[in-house]
Amino acid sequence: MAEIDNKIKVDERLRHIAFIMDGNGRWAQKRMMPRTYGHKVGAENFRRVVEYCNEIGIKIVTVYAFSTENWGRPRGEVEAIMDLLSGYLDKCEREMEEHKIKYNFLGDMSVLTDELREKIERVEKLSSGYDINLNIALNYGSRAEIAHAFSVLAKKGLKEISEDDISGALYTSHCPDPDIIVRTGGDIRLSNFLLWQAQYSEFYFTDVLWPDLSSENIDEIVREFYRRKRKYGKV
Repeated sequence: MAEIDNKIKVDERLRHIAFIMDGNGRWAQKRMMPRTYGHKVGAENFRRVVEYCNEIGIKIVTVYAFSTENWGRPRGEVEAIMDLLSGYLDKCEREMEEHKIKYNFLGDMSVLTDELREKIERVEKLSSGYDINLNIALNYGSRAEIAHAFSVLAKKGLKEISEDDISGALYTSHCPDPDIIVRTGGDIRLSNFLLWQAQYSEFYFTDVLWPDLSSENIDEIVREFYRRKRKYGKV
C-alpha cells in the first residue's frame, strides 16, 4: 500500500474486497423513514463505494446484494429492492463505457422475472471485455452455491472430486478468493456468504451502517488490512 498526497493506493496484496452490505433498514428507521428508503440510499452508496474501491486500485469487488433467505422479508420491501436492481441495471448499461466494469452476477437467477434476467444477461454480455470485476451476489446463499457446484461436477461424471474441482465449479471461479470481507451494521457473522472462498480471508466488522460507509472508512479498512500478517496456516 502507498499513500501519495494522503491518497491510498493498494498493491497486488489486496486484489479482492467483499462487502456484506448490512444496515439499510436500520439506517432508515433511525430517521423515521420506511426501510425501502434505506435501501434506496444504500444503493446510491453502493455505487460510490465501488467507484472508490476501483479508484484506489482494487480490481475485484463482491457485494452481498440479496440472499436466498431475503425472500422472507415483507413483499413490499422485496419488490422495492428488485425495482432498485432494475434501475441499476439500466444505469449500468447507459454508463458502461464510462466505468468499464465487468459485471458478474452470483446466484440462482432462475427465480427472477424474465425482464430482470434479460437485463442481467445483457449487462454481463456487454461488459465481458473489461478488466475490473464487480460481483453482485443476488439470490445467493453459500451452501446453495456449494451444492450447485457438486451437482455440476456430478453431471460431468467425476468419480473423485478435488478442492480445485469445487473451486472451479463455484460462481466465483473467474476470480481469486476475497482478501478481506467487510460487514457493516454491527453484526459479527458471515450469514451464508462466501463460506468456501473465505478460508483465508481477513474479516473486518464495523458498526457503521451501510449507507454511511464512506471513503474514509474504506481507507481505514485498507490500512487495517495492511497491518495484518497473513500466514495461510504457516508460522
